[in-house]
Amino acid sequence: MKKFGLAWQILIGLILGIIWGALFYGNPSVERFLEPIGTIFIRLLKMIVVPIVITSIVVGVAGAGDIKKVGKLGGKTFIYFEIITTFAILIGLAAANIFQPGIGVHLDSLAKGDISSYLSTTKDVESHSLADTFINIVPQNIFTSLSEGNMLAIIFFSVMFGLGTAAMGERGQPVFQFFQAASEAMFNMTSYIMKLAPIGVFALIGVTVSKFGVSSLIPLSKLIIVVYLTMIVFVLVILGLTAKLVKFNIFSLLKILKDELALAFSTASSEAVMPRIIEKMEKFGCPKGITSFVVPTGYSFNLDGSSIYQSITAIFIAQMYGIHMSVTQQISLVLVLMVTSKGIAGVPGVSLVVLLATLGSVGIPIEGVAFVAGIDRILDMARTTVNVVGNSLAAIVISKWEGQYDLQKGIKYLASIEEKK
Repeated sequence: MKKFGLAWQILIGLILGIIWGALFYGNPSVERFLEPIGTIFIRLLKMIVVPIVITSIVVGVAGAGDIKKVGKLGGKTFIYFEIITTFAILIGLAAANIFQPGIGVHLDSLAKGDISSYLSTTKDVESHSLADTFINIVPQNIFTSLSEGNMLAIIFFSVMFGLGTAAMGERGQPVFQFFQAASEAMFNMTSYIMKLAPIGVFALIGVTVSKFGVSSLIPLSKLIIVVYLTMIVFVLVILGLTAKLVKFNIFSLLKILKDELALAFSTASSEAVMPRIIEKMEKFGCPKGITSFVVPTGYSFNLDGSSIYQSITAIFIAQMYGIHMSVTQQISLVLVLMVTSKGIAGVPGVSLVVLLATLGSVGIPIEGVAFVAGIDRILDMARTTVNVVGNSLAAIVISKWEGQYDLQKGIKYLASIEEKK
């Protein structure tokens, strides 16, 4: 396996997992033996996310040491996120209206998934306003936020701690050096954990296929195809044009992230690749202060793949029930999605939760979510991959916008990847 790159190793693990799950479809032994392996791998990756975010932000902000720069960076970042996610929602709605994946789907031919675990969370999301998002950024107790993995609160605390360290001047150097060394140590841990990726992917996908099989995909195949094609078009056209505006090639980014995209697609976990994204964007010429702020924040405010999925699926469910949505209703859907999808990335099954909250507010039966819950893992693999591409590109765009992108460093890093190939 050492002869192959990580992306190929993950792909082999993915294919073998699909074959294994298909061969032993419905066999409870597969879940019993493989699920613990997959769970341990995901936990290992999530274990290092918070320490890397804290150490990277503290080092980046303490190095900049200017509260005006941090405020300016935050403002530009949030404007960019809002513009891109709005495009994602609109493109999702356009695709759903053009291809109409819900027309002709018979409810009696579909299997229902269990969505009861998401319904209790939906009430909190329905009452969730944009003001609540900004209030919740400030933690009441940082240790509670750390234990709950509240990323926005952790980012806020880390920025403030970095500014406090910078204000100490020379006396703050020991603190700065400690976090710098801790950051390097955490990235080394990431490298060790990533060596287990092929095994973890094999276990995760093997369990999924053995549970649901391939036959469950057939009735909803049109929805799956529309979602995947729309996301490909979004990456190549919208993100491609965005990259071109800052004189960058989107295919260069995809080449750099091939390992991370393979892992994100296989595990359907954005958090699993966050440490590697931060590390690679720094190597590619984005300053630590920008990368360590933009990438983690993007996981709450710049979920492009999730926005596309939610808009297409909402219209799909309406079409499935024979509900015609007027232009006014669809505009309302866009506005609701823009609010409910922000700042709740830590909620388990966030895309389904947001979808449940959105459907109820625009008059679409929330029971329809149960029909797509069974294939949610397949759709989640695509939306997670797009989320990763969107947040990685955001780091480059903001770095160039701020005039801090190191072009020569980026060229050298891309050349080193070409040489390895």
